[in-house]
Amino acid sequence: MIYPILWSLWMSLQTGRGMVMSFGGFTNVMRLTQDPVFLRALTNTLTFLAIQVPIMLILALLFANALNDSKLWGRSWFRTAIFLPCVTSLVAYSVVFRSMFGQEGIINDMLMNLGLIGSPIPWLADPFWAKVVIVASITWRWTGYNMIFYLAAMQNIDRSIYEAARIDGVPAWARFWYLTVPMLKPVILFTTVISTIGTLQLFDEPNLITLGGPSDSTLTLSLYIYNLSFKFMPSFGYAATVSYVIVVLVGILSVIQFFLARDRRA
Repeated sequence: MIYPILWSLWMSLQTGRGMVMSFGGFTNVMRLTQDPVFLRALTNTLTFLAIQVPIMLILALLFANALNDSKLWGRSWFRTAIFLPCVTSLVAYSVVFRSMFGQEGIINDMLMNLGLIGSPIPWLADPFWAKVVIVASITWRWTGYNMIFYLAAMQNIDRSIYEAARIDGVPAWARFWYLTVPMLKPVILFTTVISTIGTLQLFDEPNLITLGGPSDSTLTLSLYIYNLSFKFMPSFGYAATVSYVIVVLVGILSVIQFFLARDRRA
């Protein structure tokens, strides 16, 4: 682990193409601020982070709360159905999403049959709608993963706490907001940090569903690193520099999240 970290740090100080590289110091760092493609990839990545992570975590929390009810009919079936996308083949589900959101895909057919739209939506050809597809695909795939953590934590909460609140006449929404959510604080912090790291490293969905397009509208930092290293004439030094941008972002956001979640009662 240590060797590739140190080697990539050394590579980030190199300039050149292919295997012909020379020491360039902080030339690659200066290049970042003048690279419109990098700035676009950074903006896209932060956009996905700001939109997708809250949606996914809120849905996971709501699903877990619903499935925690022992009286829910078909609870085991729903739990399996929500978690199943996490273990679905990445390539298979990406092909399905490309087909569903194609110009003549089932999504457009369904919306037109319901009278919600008059003409097909160019899901994969329009920058805005392409982002929507990526957010939908990530949410569909990873909501169940976070739900399992919330559900496991909820099932370990002492039921007598809820019984006491119910006897005192506390409504269901208040029990959820003032009892369940505070007691899930460590798990919420964990899932937030993990989801943040995963989104900052987002690669598979943009690469397999939209190919980073249209017009780089779904290009992420990880996909840009891949393009720099393997798709075009390799620029390993600059790619390593971009990878450290992800490292810095992960570090900064993780510290912020731990700071916001710390116990202030002391």
